[in-house]
Amino acid sequence: MTAYLVSLLGGALIGLSSTMLLILNGRIAGISGIVGRLAQGINTGTNAAFVVGLLLGPVAYLAAFHHWPAVTITASLPLIMLAGLLVGFGSRMGSGCTSGHGVIGLARLSPRSIVAVLTFLASGILAVALLHGAVS
Repeated sequence: MTAYLVSLLGGALIGLSSTMLLILNGRIAGISGIVGRLAQGINTGTNAAFVVGLLLGPVAYLAAFHHWPAVTITASLPLIMLAGLLVGFGSRMGSGCTSGHGVIGLARLSPRSIVAVLTFLASGILAVALLHGAVS
């Protein structure tokens, strides 16, 4: 059970920060939108604070547990770069990313977000099946 507490705490913090941003600023915590607005120079203070908070997550983990979080990446660099480009393209095409649609959109029962999350899940399942040879 204790192995899941860190994940539970992380999920609770994501929910809390997303809710606070929505209640206090009227903004949805979609990372692609926040980074896009930051790059455009729109509402830079709030957007920069949110991005810095995301980047400081591993540092907070280090402070709490006295070691860095374990990360294992087995994919090649070209595959990671392609995946990043596809995620960016999909975020723009879907008018948001998994964080905005999945965390806030589903909580608000947004029909657009429900369709988006189902599409994310189906695409992920298909990608895993194709990469591991389950679909031919």
